[in-house]
Amino acid sequence: MSKESIEVYFRNLSRSGYSITSPATPEYNCIAWAAGNAELWWEPDPQFLYYWPPQIERRYTLEAYKRTYEVLGYKICDNSVLEIGFEKIVLYINEYGRPTHAARQLISGRWTSKLGSLEDIEHNTLEGLSGSHPAYGIVAVILKRPIKNS
Repeated sequence: MSKESIEVYFRNLSRSGYSITSPATPEYNCIAWAAGNAELWWEPDPQFLYYWPPQIERRYTLEAYKRTYEVLGYKICDNSVLEIGFEKIVLYINEYGRPTHAARQLISGRWTSKLGSLEDIEHNTLEGLSGSHPAYGIVAVILKRPIKNS
């Protein structure tokens, strides 16, 4: 998809700054990408068509999505400011409180997102993806964990 097409869905991106970092693929989604997985689509669908951590209830609730990242070692925090030694994830919700998106902070302070089955992008702000549908809503939860040493 072109930048112009992405900006139709996410009107705040052009103002806040972003770049496309990989081609579109249906192999994985934002929930997996934020967790560091680029091989599986993560979704709590009740039909078990997609991957979901086995110990987490398969429900489209903020609590289930939050628990998914807590299992990976993330804990709730109160801000999205870059902290040396930590990686952060944010969860967006729509006006009905349903999770819509996850983004991961990079060591540069920028954010990385997988736009559904579209491209991966790096964006300067969380507000770039905020807004009413088709944008992702608002940031509802911020989580962090220590960066693992290589």
